[in-house]
Amino acid sequence: MKAGFGERVIAAASALPRGARPKAAVILGSGLSGIADSLGGEEIPFSSIPEFPKPSVEGHRGVLRLSDRAAVMAGRFHYYEGLSVDDLVLSVFVLREIGVETLILTNAAGAVNRDYAPGDLVLIKDHINFMGASAFVGPNPKRPDGTGFGGPGGERAPEGAGERFFDMSEIYSSELRALARRTAAERLGLGLAEGVYMAFSGPAYETPAEIRMARAMGADLVGMSTVPEATAARFLGMRVLGLSLVTNMAAGVAKADGAEAARLSHAEVVAEGARAEASLESLILDLLDRL
Repeated sequence: MKAGFGERVIAAASALPRGARPKAAVILGSGLSGIADSLGGEEIPFSSIPEFPKPSVEGHRGVLRLSDRAAVMAGRFHYYEGLSVDDLVLSVFVLREIGVETLILTNAAGAVNRDYAPGDLVLIKDHINFMGASAFVGPNPKRPDGTGFGGPGGERAPEGAGERFFDMSEIYSSELRALARRTAAERLGLGLAEGVYMAFSGPAYETPAEIRMARAMGADLVGMSTVPEATAARFLGMRVLGLSLVTNMAAGVAKADGAEAARLSHAEVVAEGARAEASLESLILDLLDRL
């Protein structure tokens, strides 16, 4: 982390309304921002939160909805926007600072696994960081008073939180994945696959050769987000659930029915997100009720 990161976290957290202190938060990916409206609460534009960058990507509204039920970020920050890796994880530190213990991360992803199809919801069971950067290069972050991060507001951190060399054996909680599978089956009649998500820096989509490499490395999904936030949440001792919406087959990957692979576009990503938003919204709302 760069010098002054702790001060940035406290400045942003201190600017948020003090009434609501949710234990769960959701960060929404491309084309999924409309879900925030279903969760109610006070809407706070990112532009009014000190130190928050302004999203520049279509499909990311750039607002935080804050209620006792959940904190919901309709939009996120990406490395390809020219931001620092500190910027990518700032929101996760702020959410932890106000008391969030469980983080649900959603994203739009390309399918490497040929068993997937656009519109599928896939649980992330692990990830591969191929972005070439980590926010945790440099000194461990400290609050201005010198205390470490991990517990909200200076409270005692969970065991292992804030360590210099932190464990990454189970980033995405197996307990939360089991809860998501049960919820999807019981409430929506859906079966959720699980897969490994591989993050590239973007903004160009991956080449067919890169997708073949990703498959050889064990990836089922590719995208340009999520990994920095999940890593930060792990550092902070938070429980993490990752959900990918498959919006397209990755470069060079034909659909399961044998149709020719299509040219990739962000418009397709946003459109597929809008089509699947209702199912994902129902799943997230039901999960929040069960947490």
